[in-house]
Amino acid sequence: MNIAGTNRVWSGSWVAERLGVELLGDDRLTELLGLALRRNPKRAHLLVSNVLGKHVPQAPSVVYGSGFTLGRRVRELLGDEAAAAVVLGYAETATGLGHSVADGLGVAPYLHSTRRPVPGVAPAGGFEEAHSHATSHLLLPEDPALLVGEGPLVLVDDEFSTGNTVLNTIRDLHERYPRRRYVVVALVDMRSPGDAGRLDAFAREIGARVDLVAAASGTVRLPDGVLERGRRLVAEHEERVPGTGRAAASLDAVRPESASPVDAVRSGNPSPADPVRSESAPSADAVRPDSASPVDAVRSESPSPVDAVRPDSALSADGVLPESESAPRATGRVDRVDLRWPQGLPDGGRHGFTPAHRARLESALPAMAARLAEALPADARRVLVLGFEELMYAPLRLARELEQVVEAEVRYSTTTRSPVLAVDDPGYAIRTRLVFPAHDDPADGPGERYAYNVAGAGFDAVVAVVDSAADTPALRAPDGLPARLAEHTPHVLLAVVPSYVPAPLYVAAPPGERPAMLPEPLRGPAFSSYPPDDVGWLLQDLSDITLEAPTEEREEAVQSGGAHYAESLPVEYQPSEHYQQLFHAALRSSADRLARAVGAVTEIVLAERSPRPVLVSLARAGTPVGVLMRRWARFRHGLDLPHYAVSIVRGRGIDANALRWLAAHHDPADVVFVDGWTGKGAITRELRDALAEFEAAEGITGFDPEIAVLADPGACVRTYGTREDFLIPSACLNSTVSGLISRTVLRADLVGPHDFHGAKFYRELAGADVSSDFLDAVAARFGEVADAVDTQVKALLAGDRAPTWEGWAAVERISEEYGIHDVNLVKPGVGETTRVLLRRVPWKILARAGAGADLDHVRLLAEQRGVPVEEVDELPYTCVGLIHPRFTRGATGADGRAVAV
Repeated sequence: MNIAGTNRVWSGSWVAERLGVELLGDDRLTELLGLALRRNPKRAHLLVSNVLGKHVPQAPSVVYGSGFTLGRRVRELLGDEAAAAVVLGYAETATGLGHSVADGLGVAPYLHSTRRPVPGVAPAGGFEEAHSHATSHLLLPEDPALLVGEGPLVLVDDEFSTGNTVLNTIRDLHERYPRRRYVVVALVDMRSPGDAGRLDAFAREIGARVDLVAAASGTVRLPDGVLERGRRLVAEHEERVPGTGRAAASLDAVRPESASPVDAVRSGNPSPADPVRSESAPSADAVRPDSASPVDAVRSESPSPVDAVRPDSALSADGVLPESESAPRATGRVDRVDLRWPQGLPDGGRHGFTPAHRARLESALPAMAARLAEALPADARRVLVLGFEELMYAPLRLARELEQVVEAEVRYSTTTRSPVLAVDDPGYAIRTRLVFPAHDDPADGPGERYAYNVAGAGFDAVVAVVDSAADTPALRAPDGLPARLAEHTPHVLLAVVPSYVPAPLYVAAPPGERPAMLPEPLRGPAFSSYPPDDVGWLLQDLSDITLEAPTEEREEAVQSGGAHYAESLPVEYQPSEHYQQLFHAALRSSADRLARAVGAVTEIVLAERSPRPVLVSLARAGTPVGVLMRRWARFRHGLDLPHYAVSIVRGRGIDANALRWLAAHHDPADVVFVDGWTGKGAITRELRDALAEFEAAEGITGFDPEIAVLADPGACVRTYGTREDFLIPSACLNSTVSGLISRTVLRADLVGPHDFHGAKFYRELAGADVSSDFLDAVAARFGEVADAVDTQVKALLAGDRAPTWEGWAAVERISEEYGIHDVNLVKPGVGETTRVLLRRVPWKILARAGAGADLDHVRLLAEQRGVPVEEVDELPYTCVGLIHPRFTRGATGADGRAVAV
């Protein structure tokens, strides 16, 4: 299959012919896009952009010009409003594109989402991406006010397909920071006919104008069963590479017998791995910010990077790469080059990039490009500048500047975390793949990273540009990125850009200077309704400050995935009679099971962790459990264990001052963190990361990140009382079952550098307080269950308790299968499902097939709310609550009507 009007093979024809996938729309689509197969269970095919600079090496002037031209179109669309616009790009693929769009706008500040948490920088928001290999995004602006304002918000992604990610982002941000106008920008608009009308309907829903600007438009027609066929095709071709489940040949590619790359040479049809500048390509200076006509940068006849195999290609007559290309060549030379990056200049838009930053970069680029040019071999004819995952813009600008000062042909692409099958065929967009380990200590753990269409492309030199956070021993390892590149090019230059980290919100005391004295823990009855010996709260009392936010704003915060819960509180309320009845009924039916679980987890802690543990509960869901564990230890062993409650906030970590206090008063090795139950395991991961950061920053060691929980239905920890999923009655209520204490608060104007996190004591709710009722009812069963606890503990200690994380996997699967595309709207477990039915906007309840009396109250509540209950086989939880994925402030229910909250 050729590109229209040319004799060039389209780099999507291999996939199109085998899977029946069709691109329909503008004539330019086949110039702009190729196709490949994804090693991703969510979507079989990958649209591979020829002008994005991610998977396919391309002339940097074309890559930059593509985004810059779109920015000029947005500026024309907005007119005078352009001066107040803010641009937001999506990680990882659109970070450079979004920045280029911002340059085209001229005066717009820029921010991109990130998957890299940055210690000391609080998220201003976050969201999930449905079809990505790695889904979680954070928004980490240095100045939170960047997202506040009435000017247009311009959202940039490489493709606009279903629109879910972009529209959900707008909805979330609009609820918090409403604007009158939004502009969605993409290289290609690939919405299906069914999705095409959603944009106008969405704009009417939120009461704002939403425009779309794209370089080309069309749609992908997928035949039935394409996902399964794609999986089979990937498996079939990976099996052709011996000894691996991923292509592991030196070029990491599979060459099908039916196609020979020599055909591309004989017919003039190119390989995407070997792009060269054609006469129709814009020149290196075609698109400069001061260019009179930036639109000229990417004309309709702009070359596809598949315009490529050079006449002097090393391909043999039978189409097989000779030994010097098909096997790793002798290792090339790896040198470092000092760019002398301007001090304090951000390396990109992760924390915001302002017009002033842009001016500084423009003035520094010529000198940095000159240093690169001087370091290149004098005889280099083809040079690749290779960026690093989200670090796309700085390498792109360096490549574009280098393109103008050297005679060599310069190309630009970046590494990626996305796994894609490589097939060495001119009709396939990903010809070769280099595999190397992640080298920036990613938050989601180690894994493979990839550089596509680099091996075998005949580059005489590769300039690898990484940020300093990624300049690690893993980068310099024998299988690291420079070493892999050196197998395929004689000269590798490594340029390191300093990772920009904003000044911390809270500044630590200078070396040698002791922090301010931390106060003693708060205790009841002055703070909480618990007796003073039950728990000491390592918190500060904010009871006199109004912190409560409206219910609608609370729902918006939940669906946004941001840090809003740390800055305000949900409205506390006097429980209704129905709530009270539900609580007491659940307590009567579950007190025995609760007592057994309390006894079991306490005995395991005493046996495995410490004979004199210091219980530290995670406020506030963990605090009643910590009190019960303390009471069990006293009942069974006569131990008087210390118990404290501390704050941990998702996205911000654990209270470091509380850890300092604990380390000053106890051996950290004796500290056991306690929580109520696990759901998806988010807090488990948060604690692990926060303790590692604390240890590195403070030099205080010994804290064990393993959480002890009453119930672990998500299989996220190894210290638990049970993995049964049943209703823990404290899930039914808020402060009135937790000592009348609120959720914890972390806000810059209230919590200083030497303060504990804050919370409120709701004394006014004393008439509805059942905290003591809950504790006493469970503790009263201790004697009855003692023998059963012994049996249960023996079985647990002898069994395999290793975490499997099956709950998290189930949540991801449910999110996709039910078209929610947001794991934050999937609430697993009986307790979380109960909360969804009582306080949220429920959509559906999934119940494990055959679940009995444990779900009587769930079925009753679902019937009263008009929410369907769907039985599901092989559900790792007893039930899962799904929050309505199209929530509005009108509280739209599953049937489209308003519901009573």
